[in-house]
Amino acid sequence: MSLKLYQPGPNGLEPSGDPGRDYRTQLRSRRWNLPRLANTDARPVDALSGVLFFGGLAVLTFVILLVGYGIGFWH
Repeated sequence: MSLKLYQPGPNGLEPSGDPGRDYRTQLRSRRWNLPRLANTDARPVDALSGVLFFGGLAVLTFVILLVGYGIGFWH
């Protein structure tokens, strides 16, 4: 037993009872429970558009590298 489970009583130290199964709820402060804020700068993008954009960027980079090596720019 640790002293965290005891509170001082009239006759010295007495058990305070079960602290509960989830002690983490006692560690949270009310000031950290803020409401969710909307991000007005972000616009949601669907997954297909994201994949097409980054896939196209990868293909374009690969083509630039192939052309650069093909014409002898990078030797």
